[in-house]
Amino acid sequence: MPRDFAVRHCRAHPVMRRRLGETIAALRALPAVVFERQMAARAPRRPEKMQAVPATCAKAMIRLDDRAAARAARRQRQVEDTEERRARIHAPLVPSPAPLHKRAVSDSEIFDRALRRKRRDRAARSYESFLRDHMLDGLYERLEGVKREFRNVLDLGSADGSFVWPGATVTRLEAGAAFAAASGAIHADEDMHPFPEASFDLVISAGVLDTVNDVPGALALARRALKPDGLFLGAFLGAGSLATLRACLLAAEADRPVARFHPQIDVRAAGDLLSRAGFTLPVADVETLTVRYGGLGGLIRDLRGMAATNLLPNTPPLRRETLLGTAAAFAERADPDGRTPEKYSIVYLTGWAPDPSQPKPARPGSATASLADALKPKG
Repeated sequence: MPRDFAVRHCRAHPVMRRRLGETIAALRALPAVVFERQMAARAPRRPEKMQAVPATCAKAMIRLDDRAAARAARRQRQVEDTEERRARIHAPLVPSPAPLHKRAVSDSEIFDRALRRKRRDRAARSYESFLRDHMLDGLYERLEGVKREFRNVLDLGSADGSFVWPGATVTRLEAGAAFAAASGAIHADEDMHPFPEASFDLVISAGVLDTVNDVPGALALARRALKPDGLFLGAFLGAGSLATLRACLLAAEADRPVARFHPQIDVRAAGDLLSRAGFTLPVADVETLTVRYGGLGGLIRDLRGMAATNLLPNTPPLRRETLLGTAAAFAERADPDGRTPEKYSIVYLTGWAPDPSQPKPARPGSATASLADALKPKG
């Protein structure tokens, strides 16, 4: 019906007018109801969405933690691989347990290794050692009594490289760089040499063992370098050497004596060192050589030429007053002809590398004859 008719009709009829008002109010309230329904429909989803954000963030944080843990594990593997690779690289340089020739140098060593090398380099400039020549002559005599061929020989402390043996290849080892360069020797200390086991038929050493820091270690290395039933021959200055010079220095420094002589090895201790190093059939004997000097200067020149001067660390230098007093005391001990005798005690060592073919010592109590009976006079 037309709108104006409806309005007129409603105005004319109160009932219709009331119903029309209710209908208009209902129509006006309809959007609010629809909005409330939409809000009611959305209400369950909104908390879910609001809760989904923290849950998603938590998952993201978990993923970040996983990635951090993975990176940490990967970094740890890299560090471990690096350390393992580094250990493999350095393992040949520092084996464990370390062999004898790679032992750490102790701060309490008897001799100054650097000073020893310096003194040997000084001696190499004009080397002339009658004492080492005499020692080599004694070693040659002992070698001539051995009925065996030696093909591979090691000379420990080779100096000028004067030792030779017919038909043998001589490998030389020398602590002084100048000596080593001149003779083609390996530059190393006698108690720290790198030779493998069972490499030589013969090992000789003349004039150096008395100035080696670790004499037992040097002998043990020499024994290990020998083949089974190989021979070791050595010679060095032993106890009792330079007794006159020692007494003169003590007299010149009577008020404040200084230790200028290193400990010396006697013949009995030398034999014990051979046995301790593992040599069989050990023999140690001593020879005394007396040399007469016209003055203290000649003795000092010989000692410098042999690199046999003081090698003790932290020794104060010899003062002029002390030197003059020593020279005077040395001259007072001269013979009527004006020459002063000085004694050199040369200790010779002989030992064999162990081998089953060597003779064994008899068991105690296995003798069949009495020594007392053997010593009784016949008649």
